[in-house]
Amino acid sequence: MLIDARARVALMAVTLGGGLLIANGPAKTSLHIFTAIEPGQWELREQGATGAPRLMCVGDPDALVQIQHSQQQCARFIVDDQPMTAIVTYDCKGAGRGRTVIRVESPRLIHVDTQGLASGAPFDMSFEGRRTGSCTAAAR
Repeated sequence: MLIDARARVALMAVTLGGGLLIANGPAKTSLHIFTAIEPGQWELREQGATGAPRLMCVGDPDALVQIQHSQQQCARFIVDDQPMTAIVTYDCKGAGRGRTVIRVESPRLIHVDTQGLASGAPFDMSFEGRRTGSCTAAAR
């Protein structure tokens, strides 16, 4: 049986890298750390920024993977998936790409480092996230 070159490369990357490729469409990433993050309203404070924190209703922790590309449907590749740390890269055809590292300190305290390209411009952000309670209408 012959496998085309792209399929071979993808298979080799998954086999050697231990990663998992998530196809285009409404991307959902099943990571071990998601079971350690408590759903609810989260305050994401960017490290080094003086502005107001981002409020985010996290019903599904999967939203934390693409903070900069939250409205995009992107292909994802899980680089590392540990119980308290995960690394995911993603590619949003024509809209940019990114790499996100999520570290869980506790179910209510996380660190998110994300970098990449959005609309042709680079971004590099680090957030400390704290759960502040149940979701409110303003954060949805």
